[in-house]
Amino acid sequence: MPLNVSAERRVVAATMGPTIHDVHAWRFTVVPGLIEVRADQARFRPAHDPAGRGLHISCGAALVNLRLAAAQLGHDAVVRLLPDSERPTLLAAVRLAGRRHRVTRSERLLFAATLRPFAAGRPAAGSPPTLPVLNELAEAARLEGAALHTLPVTSGDGFQKAVLTTQGDSPAEWLRAGQALQRVLLSGVGRSVSASFVYDVIDVPGVRDLVQHGDVPQVVLELTASTPPASTVLPEGPERRQHERQGDSGRVG
Repeated sequence: MPLNVSAERRVVAATMGPTIHDVHAWRFTVVPGLIEVRADQARFRPAHDPAGRGLHISCGAALVNLRLAAAQLGHDAVVRLLPDSERPTLLAAVRLAGRRHRVTRSERLLFAATLRPFAAGRPAAGSPPTLPVLNELAEAARLEGAALHTLPVTSGDGFQKAVLTTQGDSPAEWLRAGQALQRVLLSGVGRSVSASFVYDVIDVPGVRDLVQHGDVPQVVLELTASTPPASTVLPEGPERRQHERQGDSGRVG
């Protein structure tokens, strides 16, 4: 890329990766000193989402990818949500800080995860993620101003249900939910955790019992960890010794 291209344009060009919808519902626009994140209502107008909640969540997810791309190029991204009340489709303004940002290992891993597409639909069942992994995913949500609550496991289908909540139910909170959802999904990639999710959380049993006063459920997730293939257990006796001799014959040096 030519050296005279602005830092903002370089960041936009480097932003890529998985989205939580098949249709990109946002536009990145470079203006002097800023990157604007705009909602593209013409491309995402589901009949069941007249308020645009899903649109805001989708754009919040894209905002995480933009911030990670900025970090890879050595920039801190200072984000202001909903900066202009007279322009409701302008969802965020991102300013690149002047000082040099030292990218962290976590940022590198999350950015690498953006290069892998999310599988559509429910992933193949493995096993519920372990408690330490669930705690890591909850911390990922907390860093984005949301909370991830795990539901009690009621079946042995290999999935762990969880609900993502925010403090309030405004467009700004929808954007935070989108950022939290994306960070949880990207963090899960590094732990071999796949996820499917839905926005309709009203009728999910147990959700209301988990949240605190003021928490609003935004997304319900099903999480599953890849199960490594079981190792072959050989019986004791002649068959085992024969297998070991065959293995020894294949070694070099």
